[in-house]
Amino acid sequence: FGIVAILSILEISLSFDNAVVNAGILKKMNAFWQRIFLTIGVLIAVFGMRLVFPVVIVAISAKMGPVEAVDLALNNKDRYQELVTDAHPAIAAFGGMFLLMIFLDFIFEDRDIQWLRWIERPLAKLGKVDMLSVCIALAVLLITAFTFATHAHQHGGAHVDKAQTVLISGIAGLITYMVVGGLSGFFEERLEEEEEREHEADEEAARTGKKRSAVALAGKAAFFMFLYLEVLDASFSFDGVIGAFAITNDIVLMALGLGIGAMYVRSLTV
Repeated sequence: FGIVAILSILEISLSFDNAVVNAGILKKMNAFWQRIFLTIGVLIAVFGMRLVFPVVIVAISAKMGPVEAVDLALNNKDRYQELVTDAHPAIAAFGGMFLLMIFLDFIFEDRDIQWLRWIERPLAKLGKVDMLSVCIALAVLLITAFTFATHAHQHGGAHVDKAQTVLISGIAGLITYMVVGGLSGFFEERLEEEEEREHEADEEAARTGKKRSAVALAGKAAFFMFLYLEVLDASFSFDGVIGAFAITNDIVLMALGLGIGAMYVRSLTV
């Protein structure tokens, strides 16, 4: 119970910003698509990201099938713990690269509101260098792979060379981050185009003196916004899922804790 509670608190604390962003987009959609997001969207978020995704990470890292991973987690916990312990360098490299890219893009971002100008301004200037975050992340990955990963801890106290595994997993984490970021950017552009059309329609109505009633997004536009919300949720969920592996390797407890937290955050979105 304690681990589930901790995971729930972790998910809630990491997903508050997600709820704020989702609510801002959701209010622009009509009632039908709002219901779709709060039903099908919740299933995708809870079942997909909080249950299936951890299983996929364990299965790929431990080189086994998803069904076998679930079966071991439920029926042979000792063997499951051994496999996950051996796969920890791969899991840590994948999640670490994803989280490192989030951190680097954040500190190099040029923000309008700056709390620590003496450090934020120089970092923002550095951030103008193209692909700087990727270069730094890859440098960190190479250093980690050829230092710490060469004597990675395994179950039973053994140490083995996991440099190649860490490199491949880290690059996979970087690719995942860039794919999620690319999809998010694509849907965000669609949202901005829709907002620009609405703004032009408001200006036209003001010039002609006609009162324009607010129209919620529907049809194709709402569908793209739904996909955008799901991509956003996935990107916001990675840190929670990866962070959960630092607390427990049990995918059942992980799914329960993160699922409860996700449901609570979705209730806040409403």
